[in-house]
Amino acid sequence: MFKNSILLFHLITAATVIIWGTTFVSTKVLLHHGLTPIGIMFYRFLLAYIGILLISHKRIWADNLKDEFLLILAGLTGGTLYFIAENTALEITQASNVALLVCTTPIFTALFARWIYKEPLRKNMIFGSLIALIGVALVVFSGSVLLKINPLGDFLSIVASLMWAFYCLVLKPLGGRYPTAFITRKVFFYSIVSLLLYFLFDPLEVKTTVLFHPTVVFNLLFLGIVASMLCFIAWNAAVKVLGPSQTANYIYVQPMSTLVLSSIILSEVITVTSLVGALCIIGGVYLAEKH
Repeated sequence: MFKNSILLFHLITAATVIIWGTTFVSTKVLLHHGLTPIGIMFYRFLLAYIGILLISHKRIWADNLKDEFLLILAGLTGGTLYFIAENTALEITQASNVALLVCTTPIFTALFARWIYKEPLRKNMIFGSLIALIGVALVVFSGSVLLKINPLGDFLSIVASLMWAFYCLVLKPLGGRYPTAFITRKVFFYSIVSLLLYFLFDPLEVKTTVLFHPTVVFNLLFLGIVASMLCFIAWNAAVKVLGPSQTANYIYVQPMSTLVLSSIILSEVITVTSLVGALCIIGGVYLAEKH
């Protein structure tokens, strides 16, 4: 029974990252309709928060100030800072490039786990990390040669990767003490609060005609309910059961769905160099996962 339960979480995590692979394309569609990166994130998390309130609304605070601070940190790293970096990168580079660069998250997660939790670094992890980083370089080089990306977009994609790695590690001490739905709700709450503070300096421009466009409504609902509320619950539960490093390794599945969908929906060109880089990233992270 225990093995079946572990297998179920592996399958859920794989399905989650496949869904997240499609969010790069969905966000790009919303950007093309005139929404801003910050606006997309705000609407996405607001929908997710409203949805999760229906299943988790009794408990308000953590047991102590330290845990509440960790929840704030989770909201910033896994919410605000991650999505600002990712969505801004999507404005200035290809969706497939962003997905591939964010795929380096498992490497950073393992390195930070070694630093923070003293987890051992295996030879496979080191060798796999080097292969994956070569893949990142190939993806960036390919885009630069084709003049289809801005180096800032690559940098922001790496920042997003770092933020998600920190998020996975912050979840580790919280997972054993609080329900997954409670943690996820708090993540959305603090992300929204930090965005409201941001809007004091850069107000959100609400375009009702754009928001009620059928394509915009569909993509926002997909991002808010499916890719945020449901997928965050699934991911946070997986981190609790499988651990941050093992869960993060599933991100290598993500680029394939993004590459295919961005090619079909956005007509983005997939170059040979990008494919080689993708294979290096996926192969490197897979090798790093092996024990």
